[in-house]
Amino acid sequence: MNQQASAGHQIKSSTYIWMVVALLWPVALLNYLDRQMLAAMKTSVMADVPDISGDANWGYMLGLFKWVYAALSPLGGYVADRYSRRWTICASLFVWSAVTWATGYVETYNGLLMTRALMGVSEAFYIPAALALIADFHSPATRSRAVGIHQMAIYSGLIIGGFAGYVADSESLGWRFAFDATGLAGIIYAFPLLFLLKEAPSASVVSDSSGSTLNKSAKPAFPAAVRELFSNPSYWLMILYFTLPAIAGWVVRDWMPDILKTKFDISQGKAGVSATLYVNIASILGATLGGWAADRWMKRTLRGRIFVSALGMSLFIPALFGVGNSSTLFVAVSFLMLYGIGWGCFDSNNMPILSQVVRPELRATGYGIMNLVSISAGGFADWQFGSLKQAQVPLNLVFGGFAGIALFSVFLVLLVRPRTEEELTARKPNR
Repeated sequence: MNQQASAGHQIKSSTYIWMVVALLWPVALLNYLDRQMLAAMKTSVMADVPDISGDANWGYMLGLFKWVYAALSPLGGYVADRYSRRWTICASLFVWSAVTWATGYVETYNGLLMTRALMGVSEAFYIPAALALIADFHSPATRSRAVGIHQMAIYSGLIIGGFAGYVADSESLGWRFAFDATGLAGIIYAFPLLFLLKEAPSASVVSDSSGSTLNKSAKPAFPAAVRELFSNPSYWLMILYFTLPAIAGWVVRDWMPDILKTKFDISQGKAGVSATLYVNIASILGATLGGWAADRWMKRTLRGRIFVSALGMSLFIPALFGVGNSSTLFVAVSFLMLYGIGWGCFDSNNMPILSQVVRPELRATGYGIMNLVSISAGGFADWQFGSLKQAQVPLNLVFGGFAGIALFSVFLVLLVRPRTEEELTARKPNR
């Protein structure tokens, strides 16, 4: 093994592998806090920007962020794979935080559309790079737990974002203050992060079972990377499995505050907290259990992560039916918590399962393409749900459809064929 690979081994065997997760934790929190705030402050924003005019336009604005985010995700993943995960992460944080700050100063619907689109551009580069960096540093023995801890920051960001409705209702603060504060926090944190975060050795050097190394020459150009990914049947299954749950997931995330406010006639602040606090606490529990169970189950079978993810997805079915047919706020929140546990198990194992399907040099690109398809579908779901809500389509019919999709998704992930690290790194890349 050469000197670079030996130095890399020392870094990966140290406590720094967990420091990477700790450094990325605030970034992931801000990534989703900046998204979630808008959904929790819908009433205040629409009152202050009257040319939004209706739910359909609001849904289109939510969808626009996702379409731009989705379109740029493969590029973000490829840049992280080909060049630097560290620089990709830090630059993404700085730019989206600047856009978040600017959002607090828009006065028109078109201004909101522009800032949401720009946020989609900048945030698209973070998640593929961050999850790939964690997967690079962590071996299969700890990978699900590490990703699960990172995803807890996302749920924490969603929880804090749920309280934004109270900030918006405050006469002394308001919705614009929330964007100012979070934007400045991200801009400031980007600078120390750049100095503290390191590039993973495996991003440039990977050892196969014979002890030889693969370096940047094993990283194909973008067209070749796409061909290699799509020549893998299990990768196709991963795209579908990653995408279908997002149809319900984004509606739950973006529309649930408004759904609860309308259905149970409660305040904007209470609706935002009810829609985000409990479900994301449950998601933290699910990610903790899902990461721990997957890493332990992997000691018995290579399909351990897949089984845990499938079990988590199976909880979506009764949860979504329950939310759609709930008669009280307590019942709705209870089913949202069941949904959250399932989501945590699902979410903490997506990158670890992908790491069993594609070789290390394609992890971020592969995740970026999955984001492209998944979040595009989520954007259309946001838009169409706004139209369905405006047309007064019964909620139980919509969420019943979501539950059916979840059932189909369980069968999809069980068809994925996982491979060992040695099998993946030994495969010759397509040129």
